[in-house]
Amino acid sequence: MAGVRLEAITWDRLGDLLAERLLDLEPADGSPWPRIAFDGAPAARPGDLAERVAEALRTLGRPSLVVGTEGFLRPASLRLEHGRQDVDAYYDGWFDTGALWREVFGPLEPGGDGRVLPDLRDPATDRATRSPYVRLRPGSCLLLHGPLLLRHWFPFDLTVHLRLSPGALRRRTPETDHWTLPAYERYEAETDPAGTADVLVRADDPRHPAWSG
Repeated sequence: MAGVRLEAITWDRLGDLLAERLLDLEPADGSPWPRIAFDGAPAARPGDLAERVAEALRTLGRPSLVVGTEGFLRPASLRLEHGRQDVDAYYDGWFDTGALWREVFGPLEPGGDGRVLPDLRDPATDRATRSPYVRLRPGSCLLLHGPLLLRHWFPFDLTVHLRLSPGALRRRTPETDHWTLPAYERYEAETDPAGTADVLVRADDPRHPAWSG
């Protein structure tokens, strides 16, 4: 993120400005559904920003659907096959990217039917959610949030990365989850989300974010 100039902003204002940007966003592949990533470790709370943007879009008359990758975890029998604290498994195998392609991105491709499954598995019970499909009318925005999103080649039209410094990430991550921290170090090294995202948000201080504009 060297050389990136960040400006202080409030979360509410950030949500409003991002929503306004999405009104004119045209998917490069001709899809009628803009697809937006809110990428960040759980400690950065990317889902909160996605929800703020969804609310701002609603007031502007633009429908959207917020989807969290925690609803697409692979079954515990698979993701915990090598133990509950296997960093490589967390990095490569916890999230069912195949299901995300099939149930979320596939229906939103050009010529798709817009029929999206908002979640597949309850992360608390490890059981299928049996949620109904949601049909997005053309022009609706998909707001997908979760960690490690920018390494999967998902067809996003705008990417927002919520960055925490290593110190802030450690402080704001529950101690029981500190074993995941090396996965985020690897993500930074291999993907450079702060340098590749379209919008960078620094979230070290949860009360005073800053963004790249």
